[in-house]
Amino acid sequence: MARWQQRPIRFAAPLMAVAAFGLVACSAGEEASDVQGTTPPVFTGSANPSASAEGGEGGGSGETLVGELDSPSGESVGSVTFTDEGDFLQVSVQAENLTPGFHGFHIHQVGVCEPNSVAPAGGAPGDFLSSGGHLQVGGRTEHPASGDLTSLQVREDGTAELTTTTDTVTLEDLRKGVSVIVHAGPDNFANIPTRYTLPDGAPVPDETTLMTGDAGGRVACAVLK
Repeated sequence: MARWQQRPIRFAAPLMAVAAFGLVACSAGEEASDVQGTTPPVFTGSANPSASAEGGEGGGSGETLVGELDSPSGESVGSVTFTDEGDFLQVSVQAENLTPGFHGFHIHQVGVCEPNSVAPAGGAPGDFLSSGGHLQVGGRTEHPASGDLTSLQVREDGTAELTTTTDTVTLEDLRKGVSVIVHAGPDNFANIPTRYTLPDGAPVPDETTLMTGDAGGRVACAVLK
């Protein structure tokens, strides 16, 4: 018998120890999905352990106000929901059949959605003009207004989804009777540098910009309930 065949095998135990150490290292320092043949754990808990089941993430009541977004022709194009999260409101939008691009999205002063109507201050009629201007609460006068919200970005297929927050209004403010408007164009939030001047030399932003953000006409409206 050859000499190497007579010697006992002594490396099996060290290899097992190395293998065991490798498993311990994986469980301590690697994600389960990084180890071949394992399945990542399924996360079933709350991302915020402090959030209560009833109170919402910010400790609010979780109470909601909902509005159906309608076009001037009366077609439903989506919905908007305001949820009380305590220190702020969460705003959620689902929309369809809108023109692709960015659209100004605001809370307006009057809780009506009337196509071909006249603004409270008078003037020529237009779609949803009787909803008034952007909501201001608590004597606020600065811009952006209390009712200015994150712009809505519509995809090429005409659909849009938005989840944002605001702490400039409360559900109590909204219960007094307001509307939510989607505008035809983007909102510049009156962010026009003073180096730009109007043809008549008037200061900028002008009154129209301050009131509407130059977001153009009104293409969808919802009354909150």
